[in-house]
Amino acid sequence: MQTAGMEYLESRFMFGMVPGLDSTRKLCEVLGNPQEKFKTIHVVGTNGKGSTSYYLAGILQAHGYKTGLFTSPHLVSLRERIRIDDVPIGEDDLERLILRVKAAAGEASLEPTYFEVLTLVAFLYYAEQGVDVVSMEAGMGGRLDSTAVASGEIAVVTGIGLEHTEVLGPTEEAILKEKMAVIEAGGPEGKSFIVGGLSEKLLVEARAFAASHRAECLVPRIRDDIELLNLGHHYIENASLSLAAAERFMARDRRYAYNDTLATAMLKTRSWAGRMQKLTDESGKVRVILDGAHNSHAVRRLVEALGTYYPGQKFHCLFGALKDKDVGEMLKLMAPYVSHWHITKTPYPRFRELDDVCAEVSNAGGVVESADDLSREYLEAVMESAAADSSTPLLITGSLYMIGAAIQLLRDRLGGLEFFRGLEPSSNEHR
Repeated sequence: MQTAGMEYLESRFMFGMVPGLDSTRKLCEVLGNPQEKFKTIHVVGTNGKGSTSYYLAGILQAHGYKTGLFTSPHLVSLRERIRIDDVPIGEDDLERLILRVKAAAGEASLEPTYFEVLTLVAFLYYAEQGVDVVSMEAGMGGRLDSTAVASGEIAVVTGIGLEHTEVLGPTEEAILKEKMAVIEAGGPEGKSFIVGGLSEKLLVEARAFAASHRAECLVPRIRDDIELLNLGHHYIENASLSLAAAERFMARDRRYAYNDTLATAMLKTRSWAGRMQKLTDESGKVRVILDGAHNSHAVRRLVEALGTYYPGQKFHCLFGALKDKDVGEMLKLMAPYVSHWHITKTPYPRFRELDDVCAEVSNAGGVVESADDLSREYLEAVMESAAADSSTPLLITGSLYMIGAAIQLLRDRLGGLEFFRGLEPSSNEHR
């Protein structure tokens, strides 16, 4: 039976994404401005926000800070989005705080979106629990994203590509400025941007924007001494940004001294779920690689990692993608690394139809089979087929919604998914 809080939250789906801060600011005022009771480090960008936020939270936690983490979307349960020291918000707290936001919205005669409600719940939870600092991933853009109301002094920019151009602007330069505007112009002490993954042209724009906002623009070196559980050089890049952001935050905050040895040791233990993540069986053998590569940019990073860690090898690939993605380009990029395609989808309504994807796959080459839905039986059959045919793990990719469904089916049998055990599945917003 659905709770009153979840019923209210899911009623917010109808409002979609509405850029702007007016509703969030008004509701924060009604709720006592909880966002002012903790410090915030914003993380913005096109790809890599989640892993950067996750690594950053771990580093801060290791140094002694009571640390919040806010990310989106979730893979299995929306409780994943709001964490303190790696522990997801409890069901009772989530329900109670959603209803508190609902009451505030009624008092203010406002209709907040799904994402705005969750952002406000996070603000309330972190304030109640006495969190020191929050590693906060922006939802879309920056300037008009509801997370910007927290108004931190540091923003991490992970990289820029064309996305949501109808809202953020038609060029990468325009999108960069929208994202960097997640923090306001600095005061006497200024503010800080930690920037990575930008072309030389965009880096010039970033520095100019920072100067216009009386902020410093730091471009940290990509570390060659970082060990991570997630595969791929792009995660090294994201972790390098996280280390620089943590060091800059502690230099400002001065409560704890930054310890690089402690920070890099923490990174060795952290695996951002569903992104170039290795899942092992009881013997320690890697059986599955999960990667929510959902666009061509992310697939390029995926195949780069496969070429590095599995040179010359081909994979069985379980694949499903959403209707608004350039599936043809994604499959073309992956084709040299795939011997067998297993095409499926979940009940999420935006998945592309199987016949359509299979036709695209046939053009890309390789053996193709499909199933109407990602059931436990089908997933087990695909895993057995992959194990019998090759020593390489099964690759599951194409959509974060596909990854979430796979995690639900695998979480009790493979290592690496312990965090998700006991979390009840919940719907994602349609974004």
